[in-house]
Amino acid sequence: MGLYTTMSIFSEISITSLVLLGLLGLATLIQLIYYWVIFARLAFYRDPGAAPAGGNNLPGVSVVMSARNEYHHLIKNLPELLQQDYPDFEVVVVNHTSSDETASLLKELTPFYPHLKVVSIEQELNFFKGKKFPLSIGIKSAKNELLLLTDADCVPASKQWIKKMVEHYDSKTDIVLGYGPYEPRKGLLNLLIRYDTFVVAMQYLSYALAGIPYMGVGRNLSYRKSMFLRNKGFTSHYKISSGDDDLFINQVANKRNTQINIDPDSFVYSVPKTTFNAYFRQKRRHLTTGKYYKATFKWLLGLFSFTQLLFWVLFILMLSLKIQPILVLSLFLLKLITTIIVQKNTADRLGEHHLLLFSLAIEPIYVFLIPLITFISSINQPKAWK
Repeated sequence: MGLYTTMSIFSEISITSLVLLGLLGLATLIQLIYYWVIFARLAFYRDPGAAPAGGNNLPGVSVVMSARNEYHHLIKNLPELLQQDYPDFEVVVVNHTSSDETASLLKELTPFYPHLKVVSIEQELNFFKGKKFPLSIGIKSAKNELLLLTDADCVPASKQWIKKMVEHYDSKTDIVLGYGPYEPRKGLLNLLIRYDTFVVAMQYLSYALAGIPYMGVGRNLSYRKSMFLRNKGFTSHYKISSGDDDLFINQVANKRNTQINIDPDSFVYSVPKTTFNAYFRQKRRHLTTGKYYKATFKWLLGLFSFTQLLFWVLFILMLSLKIQPILVLSLFLLKLITTIIVQKNTADRLGEHHLLLFSLAIEPIYVFLIPLITFISSINQPKAWK
C-alpha cells in the first residue's frame, strides 16, 4: 500500500516538476555532504592543545606587517603587539611609502621598544602591485625562523597571541592558520561582514582539518621563513595585487605541514569597513584571487557555492509555484536542521554565538550577493592595494 501510494504521487507529477524536484534533491544532498563530511570537522573539533616546552625554550618569533598610511591604526594597535607576553620576539614594520605620520610614530616608538624593527620603502615600485613586495622585504628582514603575519588595523585578542600560535608548531608543521574576526559594531553591514568572515573561516579551517588546506588570512597567519624562501615567496603570483595569504598558502600547504588554531586567545580582531562600497571593493579584491587557485579547490569551492545557490533558487521557485510543497519543505527542513547544528557548533568554537540567528536569515541574500560580486569582479578588475 505504501509503495502504491508513493508511485501514485509521482505519477501525478509532471516531467518538469520531477526534474525540478530531482535537482532540488541533488542540491540538498550535495550540501549535506559538504556540511557533514567537511564542515563538521571544525564544528566538532577538539584542540589537541599540544605545546612545546615552556620558558626560555620557546622559539624566537618575528611578527611582520606592511603599513601604508596607517598612522591612526598603528598608534592604537602597535603597542598591543609590542607588549605581547612572550620571551623572544620582534615586530617588523615595513613602512611602505607612507605620506602621513607613520614614519614619525615609528621613530618615536623605537627607543622604547628595542624589539621593534622598522624597514622603510621610500620610493614606489610601479611594476609591483599590492603589499606583496613590502611584505617580502619584511620577511627577509626578519631574524627568526617562525613568522607571524598581521595587518596594521589588527589587534590580538590577548597578550598570549604569539604563544598560542607557536604552541601549534611541531617538527612537521610549517604553517599555522589562525582566525581573524572583525570587531562587532552596530548596523546590518557589520553583521554581513562578520557573517562573511565566519563563513570563509568555516570553509578554510574545515578544509585544513580534512587534509586539504587551501588558504589562510593575512590578519592572523604563521609560517616558517625557510619555507617562504624555499618556495620563492610570492614570485609566482606577483602580478596579482592580492593573494599574499590565500594564493601563497594554496601553493605551499598540504595535509602534513598545516595546522589550525582556534584558541580564543589566538584570535586577531580587525576594524570592519563602515560603508557597503568599501566592503564591496574589499570583497572584490579577495574574490579575484580565486581563479588562480589549484583546480581541485576551484572545483570543490565552486560546487558548494553552485549547489547552495541552486538550492535557494529552486526552493523559492517551487514554493512560489506550489510544486510539491510538502516535499520541498521537507528538503528545506532537512538542510535547515543540518545548517543549525553545524553552524552553531562552529560559532561556539569561533566565539561568534550571536551570529547564528542572523546567519539563518541572511544566507539566501548572501548566496546571491557573492556570485554577483564575483561576476562584477570578473569583468571589472579591482585596483591595486593601497
